[in-house]
Amino acid sequence: MRVEDIASYIENLRGRFAELEKTLADPAIYANQAECRKVSQEHRKLDELFKSFESWKKVLSEIEENKEMLTIETDTELRDLIQLDLENLAVEAEKLEGILSMALLPPDPNDAKNIIIEIRPAAGGDEAALFAGELARAYLKYAEAKRWKVEILEQNSSELGGIKGMSFSLIGDNVYSCMKYESGVHRVQRVPETESGGRVHTSTITVSVMPEAEEVELDVKPEDLRFDVFRSSGPGGQSVNTTDSAVRVTHIPTGLSVASQQEKSQHKNKEIALRILFARLLEAKQQEEQAKVDADRRSQVGTGDRSERIRTYNFPQNRVTDHRFGLNIFDLPKIMEGELDLVIQPTIKIVCEQRLEALK
Repeated sequence: MRVEDIASYIENLRGRFAELEKTLADPAIYANQAECRKVSQEHRKLDELFKSFESWKKVLSEIEENKEMLTIETDTELRDLIQLDLENLAVEAEKLEGILSMALLPPDPNDAKNIIIEIRPAAGGDEAALFAGELARAYLKYAEAKRWKVEILEQNSSELGGIKGMSFSLIGDNVYSCMKYESGVHRVQRVPETESGGRVHTSTITVSVMPEAEEVELDVKPEDLRFDVFRSSGPGGQSVNTTDSAVRVTHIPTGLSVASQQEKSQHKNKEIALRILFARLLEAKQQEEQAKVDADRRSQVGTGDRSERIRTYNFPQNRVTDHRFGLNIFDLPKIMEGELDLVIQPTIKIVCEQRLEALK
């Protein structure tokens, strides 16, 4: 990213920042909690952007000063110290550039929302279920590092220790901004533990990242919903509850249906099923609106289409490839241990650069 390009873009945001400060100074905004949260988050994001930009300029200036000193300094010890300082400054500059990349992304209407992530095995049987569990674990470790609040909404384990399906919510700052590019088909290539011949198998799982819906965004009438209750059961049909606590809710106009049996309480299962259903309805509504704007959604960067193959995890080659952005990261074990910024931050940086270029 060029300093001049970012400086020009940031100056255009000063007026918006002043508007937000004026809005927050008006007591009336606090009567609408959803709007207040949205405005406060945008205000905080711009404030952090300005501070990060000033820090980044300072670090870049120090890098140039140190490079100039290297051209004239002859003392070996001093040159070593300058070189070490340069290396540390380069790391700091890269870190600040990552922060800037996220902050520079144009506001998304979903940025202020918490999210629900659904992970499902697709092709590959038991191996797909195992990888689904491993990727879910990586997401949860990443959320823990980010200090996001996690709530498991639904989890259906497979017999070999993987998952047949899992839904969980993430609550915190920038959850949607960070995770929205994870939607799509994730492919894994590796030798399964059960494979005696050492052959590499290919399996796929689907990930859906959905902003949580607020009631005002959806025109859902009570008569549009049908609720069915049934007895919760474990793997193989084993009963885990002696009462009809599981709930299935169906949105009659669309046929969308969600079942929840995670909790022993029927009331809690109903709440979980509704949250997931509303998130799916909002996702469908937003995709329909976007399709009207651009009929060829798949050609867009980060469409979030869950049928779009976005990434391959190649274990024999220790490589993670993001097919949308041409990224190759040769540090797969760290990524699977939750260090997802290794792939998420470069993605955000590329998207930011593309959008800044489009604004010229």
